[in-house]
Amino acid sequence: MKKYDLIIIGAGPIGLACAIAAKKANLEYLVLEKGVLVNSLYNFPEQMTFFSTSNLLEIGDVPFVAHNDKPTRKEALEYYRRVYDSWKLNVRLYSPVEKMEKDGDSYRIKTPKEDFKTEAVIVSTGFYDTARKLNIPGEELPKVKHFYDSPHPYVNQKILVIGAANSACDVALETYYKGAEVTMAIRGDEIYKKTKYWIKPNIENRIKEGSIKAYFNTTVTEIKPYSVVLNTPDGEIEIENDFVLAMIGYTPDYSLFENLGLPIDEEDAKKPIHDPETLETPLPNVYVAGVINSGMRTSKLFIENTRVHADMIIKDLMTKRTETV
Repeated sequence: MKKYDLIIIGAGPIGLACAIAAKKANLEYLVLEKGVLVNSLYNFPEQMTFFSTSNLLEIGDVPFVAHNDKPTRKEALEYYRRVYDSWKLNVRLYSPVEKMEKDGDSYRIKTPKEDFKTEAVIVSTGFYDTARKLNIPGEELPKVKHFYDSPHPYVNQKILVIGAANSACDVALETYYKGAEVTMAIRGDEIYKKTKYWIKPNIENRIKEGSIKAYFNTTVTEIKPYSVVLNTPDGEIEIENDFVLAMIGYTPDYSLFENLGLPIDEEDAKKPIHDPETLETPLPNVYVAGVINSGMRTSKLFIENTRVHADMIIKDLMTKRTETV
């Protein structure tokens, strides 16, 4: 069984940043990724544009040059491939981690193909892969999408967009402009106040003029093959529907956390418990990095304000190694 100084779970931007920091420190490391390189970004909508500028997405001193101020998904995928190639990072793709077990002073990491042994672990798995659920009848129907791809499948279709934040408003506008008949179901009494400034007035104007129908203070209670049932302030209604796009956000993969043995603070947004100075969890030499550190408050941390996690963790690891020599 191959033994490493460090295993990093997740090959997203922060996982790659951790790998770069480990390489700089001459640690023997391995990155395990369940899907493709920067898997979460790969699953973003085809035409998505980042809210962050390219310089705020840079890692490893590799310049990120985009055509416009805010890069596209395609440009980001190209950029992180270049980072991977430039640093010749040790990454194994399509290698999901199934379990982590204590093995003396080390940890055994189990994957479907083989097991690894490591002195330290960084969990940097993001949250975009795990969608929040509606938990209502009909959610399992194939017409229900928790991840938006592109507007093309919805041309001339009656779609319901659930949500009122950036993703929901963006999806409602893009599908409307491409020929869909768009209805929105919004739990609150207005569009989310912190929706990006270039999106919010546009969606509000489309709703005001009637181009997009919006039901406020409304929840979806059932999804049927050709309709949806809404609980509105005026009572329950049923409207025709071809597709439901549930843009209600995403969560960390808590089933993975359980399999890894990571303790969670149930009282504080289900955050993985960790030292804010070192990012170490109660498990010795097991760290958490990136957006998962905010738990269910997924709008608090992003690539740009978690890039520092890599250096924080490697600094703590190297300090411990020096003290034990």
